[in-house]
Amino acid sequence: MAMDWPALPYPPWRETCEALHLYSQIVGKYRLARTPWVNHSWHATLYVNARGLTTSVVPDGPGGIELVVDLIDHAVVGTATDGRQARFDLGAMTVAEFHGRFIELLRALGGTAKLHGRPNEVLDPVPFAADHRARPYDAEAVTRFFHALLAIDAVLKRFRTSFVGKVSPVHLFWGSFDVAVTRFSGRRAPPHPGGIPALPDEVTREAYSHEVSSAGFWPGGGGVDYAAFYSYAYPTPPGFDQARVEPAEAAFDSRLGEFVLPYDVVRKAPDPDAVLMRFLETTYRAAAELGSWDRAALECATGEPLRPRPL
Repeated sequence: MAMDWPALPYPPWRETCEALHLYSQIVGKYRLARTPWVNHSWHATLYVNARGLTTSVVPDGPGGIELVVDLIDHAVVGTATDGRQARFDLGAMTVAEFHGRFIELLRALGGTAKLHGRPNEVLDPVPFAADHRARPYDAEAVTRFFHALLAIDAVLKRFRTSFVGKVSPVHLFWGSFDVAVTRFSGRRAPPHPGGIPALPDEVTREAYSHEVSSAGFWPGGGGVDYAAFYSYAYPTPPGFDQARVEPAEAAFDSRLGEFVLPYDVVRKAPDPDAVLMRFLETTYRAAAELGSWDRAALECATGEPLRPRPL
């Protein structure tokens, strides 16, 4: 059965989206605080699951704790490996209130109720416990966002299968609130200049220690008032901004330094999966060819169920 690609206009749910972004940071920072560091901060991310976003099992408390931001029933649900469960409902509240309820949930599960208390990758970050501005919660928009994530996650995971080199999981970075997948050439990259708001430069430099072609989706924000797909390379090879990519509606944004494709172009297409896959493949190809990647050694046929890759 085909995935649903719902309408996702950003302005009507902007404030809810901004709140959900900050809530995801609080949940993600718990995983960050309790999980050993993995290259490129892969240990800190969230994953799309059947109900929303999950931390997967975090080593803590009685052995492990999994947290799910349930975007269907609109709740934060925690489960410990000793059988304990705790939850609280999502709704209109302040970030400080969410933070307080989250800390109580961790304690109820026997977890370590300690995490970094300030947002990352946002301008003028306010500590979570001090953010008392009222935030709305548009449950219908949140569920539509979840359905969009399900469709996007499936395409990104299929795209991931055609690369035998180093490639990231498909995961959601809560700092920038985008779901992404990243391919690596295998070569070291020049030191990243850093300068990302509210993010230590040492974290940025470790994340971009090697050459990448990265693509993903964000629901809006950061100066882009619409949901969109993106694709960029680091370091950016000469001529990348002039590369011919598909579909025709994709364009290079010189301010962002990456190709951008509006979500609505994909959603309204007769075959959204195919349009998104063309964007992913052509922008990656531009990065790999202009960056002189060893494509013959790194690429393979797209994976299929029950069919081992030929050696």
